[in-house]
Order: sequence, then structure tokens, then C-alpha cells
Amino acid sequence: MASYINNNLIKDEQILHSGKISLWSLAGFIIIGVALIPVMGIGLIFLLAAYLKYISTELAVTNKRVIAKTGFISRKTIEMNLTKVESMQVDQGIFGRLLNFGSLKINGTGASNAPITGISAPLEFRRSFMEAQDQYSKE
Repeated sequence: MASYINNNLIKDEQILHSGKISLWSLAGFIIIGVALIPVMGIGLIFLLAAYLKYISTELAVTNKRVIAKTGFISRKTIEMNLTKVESMQVDQGIFGRLLNFGSLKINGTGASNAPITGISAPLEFRRSFMEAQDQYSKE
């Protein structure tokens, strides 16, 4: 399957950091799926839903913008130029801190809050964004 992000890079744009959804954020689907497999295979639906969410979520920081894509059949994308992002907030609960996953809220000019939930290593993603934004402002 072709990557949405790779297929939508613009001229001279390079991926600086890629992110992924955390399997820990899908633990509920996985546990229910495994528990319900003996019940006429119903658990396979939950496992398939977790798998599709995992493979269909793409995140990246490029040298020009932040890109997030979710969805398998229907698609939702968030794409903001580095210069248009005002802040990036990380939300992590207790389990998120322990297991290194959380949510990102991207605030940009002209756009309200753009949440991306269940991200693996959200602090690393934010740091990569801040480094890219800093580098872009020096150019």
C-alpha cells in the first residue's frame, strides 16, 4: 500500500520524522478481540478494526509542514505549514506516561484545535516539529 505522505510531498520536501499510532492506545480493541475469538470469531472484527486503525494512521514532520492522516475508507488529513503552527500540546495520562503514548493538539493560525490521539512517543514528535520549525525560521 502506498503511503499517503510519500505520495503528497511537494517539491524539495523531505520527511524529517515519522510517527505512528501506539499499540497501547489500541489495547482495548486487542484485548476484547482476543477474548471474543472463541465466540463465533466475533473477536476478529475487533482485531481487524485495531489493525486497520494502526496501518491507516500516518504522521510526519517534514522540512515544510506537519502532516497527519487517519482513516482507511474515509480519510481525514491535517496538513499545516510549519510557519502556520502556533503551538503543539502533548496530553498524556498516567498510562500514557508509563507506556510512552499520548495525544497531540496542534493549534495553527486560521485553524482551531487539531487533535491526533494515541500517538507513540508524542514528546519525540513534538521535539522533531520544534527543531524543524526552528530550522525553517533560520532559512
